[in-house]
Amino acid sequence: YQQFWRLLGVDQFQINGIRVKYWEPDESFVNSFKAVSTPLFEPSDCPLPVAGSGQWGGQAPETYERTGRTTDLLYLCGGGIVSHPGGPAAGVRAVQQAWEAAVAGIPLETYAADHPELAASLAKFGKGGE
Repeated sequence: YQQFWRLLGVDQFQINGIRVKYWEPDESFVNSFKAVSTPLFEPSDCPLPVAGSGQWGGQAPETYERTGRTTDLLYLCGGGIVSHPGGPAAGVRAVQQAWEAAVAGIPLETYAADHPELAASLAKFGKGGE
C-alpha cells in the first residue's frame, strides 16, 4: 500500500522499529524499511523512513545493522528521552551516544563507560538485547 501513498505525495512513513512495544515483528520493520527505501521512479523519490514505537538508544545498534548500516532515517523516541533519569536533555544525549556507538561499531556497554548519559539509559531501560 505504501506505493499508492507515495504516488499521492506522502514523504515519510512510520514503520515501527526493532523490538517495539506494538505487535509487529522485527522482520516486518526491516521489510517495510526496504520497501520505502526503494525508489519508485528516480533515486531521489524515496520517503523518509520513521522508526518509532518504544524507541530508545538500546535499539540503535541493531537498527543500524538491519537497515543496511544507514543513518538515513528518523529515529523517533518519546519515553526513551523524557523518562531518562537525568531528564530529557540527558535522554537526547543518550540516544545520540547510542547512535555514535552503533556507527563506530562499539558495544553500548563499552561506549557507556565514559558516556554517563548512555550509562544511565542502559541502567534504566535495559541492555537493548546485546
